[in-house]
Amino acid sequence: MSTESAAPRLNVVVASTRPGRVGHLIGGWFAGVAAAHGGFDVHVVDLAELDLPFHDEPGQPVDGGPYAHEHTRRWSETTDAADAFVFVMPEYNRGYSAPLKNALDYLYREWHHKPAGFVSYGMSSAGMRAVEQLKPVLGALRMLPLAESVNIHLRQAVDTDGALVPNPAMDAAARGMLDELRLMAELMSAARVAA
Repeated sequence: MSTESAAPRLNVVVASTRPGRVGHLIGGWFAGVAAAHGGFDVHVVDLAELDLPFHDEPGQPVDGGPYAHEHTRRWSETTDAADAFVFVMPEYNRGYSAPLKNALDYLYREWHHKPAGFVSYGMSSAGMRAVEQLKPVLGALRMLPLAESVNIHLRQAVDTDGALVPNPAMDAAARGMLDELRLMAELMSAARVAA
């Protein structure tokens, strides 16, 4: 965290980029819950708007730059500024989205020693299988994936007009995850200072 008095920065990363997605609706809902929670300086990062090309940096991310492309430099700054992340992620064919993997692989040190929570969504498993696939990747980036998550069954949460209809269980799960995320963000901020 940049200053002791400032709230930790939370990047809410919307991981779906496909046309017709509901990820931006779920991300907006979660960002509203996070803002009301009051424990974070909340920033929504929509991978569809970020529009990263397929990984095109000539250098290795582990080297930490200098980066050749302006889009990588912007992504590096946005990621480095965050103290914690929540990945708002769909499940596609029992896995997480390719744009999310691409965005993660662009960088390395910018992810280190930061906690990550998950708001997953899908049909049969509410995205939980995708979350479990993602956790080892985040571990390799030296992040701390939380056990708590918000898992949304789309058939129950999206109405016939395509609008998200949050329920009390979703709100309660989000607040609980945010409490844990705030605690871990504070603890890991000290680890980053010491590193």
